[in-house]
Formats: sequence, C-alpha cells, structure tokens
Amino acid sequence: MPCKAVLLALAATLPLPAPAQDNPLLNGETWQALRYDIAGEAPIAGGAGLFEVEAPYRAHDAATVPVRIRQTDPARAITAATVVVDENPAPVAAEFAFGPGMSPIDLELRVRVNQYSDVRVIAATAEGLAMAGRHVKASGGCAAPASRDPEAARAVMGQMKLRSFVPASGLRREAQVMIRHPNYSGLQRDQVSHLFIPAHFISELEIRQGAELLLRMEGGISVSENPVFRFGYVDNGAPALSVTATDTEGNRFHADLPKEGGS
Repeated sequence: MPCKAVLLALAATLPLPAPAQDNPLLNGETWQALRYDIAGEAPIAGGAGLFEVEAPYRAHDAATVPVRIRQTDPARAITAATVVVDENPAPVAAEFAFGPGMSPIDLELRVRVNQYSDVRVIAATAEGLAMAGRHVKASGGCAAPASRDPEAARAVMGQMKLRSFVPASGLRREAQVMIRHPNYSGLQRDQVSHLFIPAHFISELEIRQGAELLLRMEGGISVSENPVFRFGYVDNGAPALSVTATDTEGNRFHADLPKEGGS
C-alpha cells in the first residue's frame, strides 16, 4: 500500500480531538465531599438557561486558565457567584457579589488548576442557587513558578491598569482591570533558596463607578498571579472606575482609573 494511503488509513482509526467546549462537569467524589461545605443543604439547580461557563478543555497554561461566566437569561438577576476548582488544595477560588450595573453578568477571570479538575460556578439568584461549569485538563498550576523573583514582584505590587473597550450597544461598556500582585499560593518555591514562598494573595477586591458597586470579590490562592478581570457593565456616567484591593499581609491598594483612553 502506498505510504500516503497507509497514513490516511491510520488517521481514520484515531479518535478525533474533542471540540473546545465538549468538557462538561464530571461531578465526581471530590465534589460530593465539597458540596456541603460550599452550599450547605440548599438545593442547586442546573444553570442551563440562566448562564454558562466557558473554560478550555485542555489549558494552555495551568497557572492562568481563563474562566468566563456569561449570563444567558437577563431577566433573572445573578447577585453572587462562587468559583470552585474541585481538585485544588483550596477549592474555592473566588466569591463574587454583584451590583445591579453588572447585569447581565459577563465576567472573565484567570485561575490556577492544580490537576485535572471540574471548574464550576455556583450562582445565586432570588430563586436560589444554580450551577454550571467545565472539566479542565491541566496540572501543576498552583505550584508553577512565579514570573518574577520576589523582590521584583514587590517593587510593582499594587500597580493597576484599566483597558476600556468600545461599547457593544447603548450604555453597556466592557472593561479589563489588571492588578500587579504575585498572588503566591504557598506551594511555590523560591528559585534561589528552594524554600516554599509563604502564601500572599489578594483577599478582597472592590470595583465601583462613583459610589455604585459593580463587584466585590473575596479571593483565595487559586486566582492567578497578576489578576485580570474582564467584565461588562452599564455605564452610570462616572468618569472613572474606583478599584480597591487588600491582600493577606494587610496591604491596601487603591486607584481611580479613568474610563476613557483605553482601547
């Protein structure tokens, strides 16, 4: 048989790669052990029809896995959301509270994934809890080396930047807030001493436009280094987004970032 024909025949026997979003939640034993601690006895409905979660089937970088929460039913307000990475040492990555100006929710953040894991979002509405998520194949994210040595990371810690995007329609805008912070997980080693670097991460974040709250976050070690948050919101006319972050060492960072002037 000609070489080309052999290759074609072999290719026909190989499994096709999974589509990018063909990675539903597996809901294995780990989730069954976590469920009560996270949601208690409250019933959790499926999130289909209310919101969806986008995350890669195979992550390009386990230390910066993009997770997008996109609301598909704007008639039901999502007031809060918890992001959980089941197999991480500290599974609750972040807990968000949303102001009315965020509705309908469209929020993306980056998380660490330590081993193949379900990544799920539990959303709160007036009707109760709803859940959606994806199974992500990644490993080593929580122990991945930081991109900067500790001294260099501290020198720029707390610096913030805002990118504003052209409004999709009407008063709705899109923004990306970036914060310089090593967000050490406690599982990374100093590349010189080889000792573990103590956990040090942003534990609280608040973004407002004027006096109006857009979002508030309580974060953990699973949020990536140099956190980035991209989100849609309804512009209330305030000239800037006010961003305040507090980390686990008690450092407080604040910036008023003008809405105009971004890309």
